[in-house]
Amino acid sequence: MKHVIALDVGGTGMKAALVAEDGTLLHEARRATGRDRGPDAVVETIQDFAAELLDTGRDRFGRPASAAGVAVPGIVDSEHGIAVYAANLGWRDVPMRTLLSRRLGGIPVALGHDVRTGGLAEGRIGAGRGADRFLFVPLGTGIAGAIGIAGRIEAGAHGYAGEIGHIVVRPGGPACGCGQHGCLETLASAAAVSRAWAAASGDPEADAADCAKTVESGDARAREVWLAAVGALADGLVTAITLLDPRTLIIGGGLAEAGETLFTPLRTAVEERVTFQRLPHIVPAALGDTAGCLGAGLLAWDLLATEVPA
Repeated sequence: MKHVIALDVGGTGMKAALVAEDGTLLHEARRATGRDRGPDAVVETIQDFAAELLDTGRDRFGRPASAAGVAVPGIVDSEHGIAVYAANLGWRDVPMRTLLSRRLGGIPVALGHDVRTGGLAEGRIGAGRGADRFLFVPLGTGIAGAIGIAGRIEAGAHGYAGEIGHIVVRPGGPACGCGQHGCLETLASAAAVSRAWAAASGDPEADAADCAKTVESGDARAREVWLAAVGALADGLVTAITLLDPRTLIIGGGLAEAGETLFTPLRTAVEERVTFQRLPHIVPAALGDTAGCLGAGLLAWDLLATEVPA
């Protein structure tokens, strides 16, 4: 059976699959990234994992994978197949496509940015299916975005498109790792809500999930923290809506797991802020933590579809 390798590399874990042409997951596996062992060891682990998947496919389906798709965090040069920089993994300028293709016997390899790759999957087979224009925004440790246009993801001229987390929504606000102050992700990410609720509650172990549960119980302090984050998020999203005019706005990541505790006030806050803009459908992501892996599979199949027969 013809299939491809799909690999989603995260800061702590990797998700992988063998994917059939119709999108069926034929085999799934997970492994620790092992970033504590250093960037070179992480790159070697990725290659070893991919090679095992190649062997699994050959053993089970009588042929090796036809291609591989890999999603990685940080700054990615998809065109040249280079993982440029990832703060959490410590690597710089890793020729990932070349290394993996060589390890996998010369099969073609597609390299993608983790959020854009997850957005590709959400747009084609998830919450954005059928939308010609969408914006995918996962709310996790940070905040990023994937801009979907007619079935593809816009990477931008330099590969930086969609970095909505670094829109300044509160000038002079908290310092951000990017060097600015008041960036969206310093106020509305899951990590930001966790920090704010830990401070407000006096419990250093409290996190965003705890805050959401406490909001649901009617706690006024939790509601204040939560609505401050929702307000900042709405400000950032309205800026994106003004620039991009998406038909669907897909919200994912850890904060989205709060369900309507997030979506009800968020939809209201966005609606209150728009004037001439058309309000998009604001929906939760559908694919959960499998989005990156499914998107990596789509990248691999897209790569095969564009290859010119010899």
